[in-house]
Amino acid sequence: MTYEEVLNNAKTCMGEFCKACPVCNGKACKNQMPGPGAKGVGDTAIRNYEKWQEVRVNLDTICENKKVNTSFTLFDKTFKFPFFAGPVGAVNLHYGDKYNDMQYNDILVAACAKGGIAAFTGDGTNPDVMTAATKAIKAVDGMGVPTVKPWDINTLNDKFAMVKDCGSFAVAMDIDAAGLPFLKNLTPPAGSKSVEELREIAQAAGVPFVVKGIMTVKAALKAKEAGAAAIIVSNHGGRVLDQCASTAEVLSEIADAAGDSMKVLVDGGIRSGVDIFKALAMGADGVLIGRPFVTAVYGGGEEGVQAYIDKLGAELADTMAMCGAHSLDEISRDMVRL
Repeated sequence: MTYEEVLNNAKTCMGEFCKACPVCNGKACKNQMPGPGAKGVGDTAIRNYEKWQEVRVNLDTICENKKVNTSFTLFDKTFKFPFFAGPVGAVNLHYGDKYNDMQYNDILVAACAKGGIAAFTGDGTNPDVMTAATKAIKAVDGMGVPTVKPWDINTLNDKFAMVKDCGSFAVAMDIDAAGLPFLKNLTPPAGSKSVEELREIAQAAGVPFVVKGIMTVKAALKAKEAGAAAIIVSNHGGRVLDQCASTAEVLSEIADAAGDSMKVLVDGGIRSGVDIFKALAMGADGVLIGRPFVTAVYGGGEEGVQAYIDKLGAELADTMAMCGAHSLDEISRDMVRL
């Protein structure tokens, strides 16, 4: 199955919001919420994509002619490529009723593990979502990362028990989900966390704790203080705050501030292997890609996911070769033009 076939198939079964665009840039869905778009006018999702396109790569083929190695290690786990499928929730509401969250995660987690990467799974008010996600991760020997919403500590402890049982190599929290409407006015309350609260959560996690939703150096340093093993530079796909900076605009300064103390991942508008290369050159250790993996699942199931992984991997390897980098360690900031 080709990626073009995946897109064509997806168009027949996606819901009213996602258009299964050839390039997922936020323009067609814009401010549709719920849905792939955003609350407000939806300018941040569009900015995420466009700012990556403003970064250019520096071609240089005066180098040794040898095979490119794209392998990547995170928390003692080695992957074929330095990218992951990002967490997505409520797929039947946002993307169409072909799948519910449980079915989607079953397909995504298995396909990503088979393709040499890992999937971050989503979370929601329905507790069955986390139960099914951790079950799917357990079936692939822990090669997945459950992502919890910023619930209260008691709710999180119940979820962490499932995380530990599934053998996942890490757990994430999308702290930026505090801006999602469905988290408002819940009992017990969910939302933003203080450094002290986040430290308690990180200690309770029992595995490396990843904080998703970091958009400033100040926030990165607070996550470090709280004990995060990694951060994800993210604005929740541009869905939670208009007039927000893009992830490409803030990545380098955050990566510099984090240094070697935390792993730095990034998401938001990254749509190709060339974009992945740019992110790595700008200081990221790895990237997450969200919405296009939904299109891949809807358009081709496990085969669709594999087609998308192959596409991204081939683009990344080609870009590395054409810029003179034969391993991820050789990718440097002077290989991109900001």
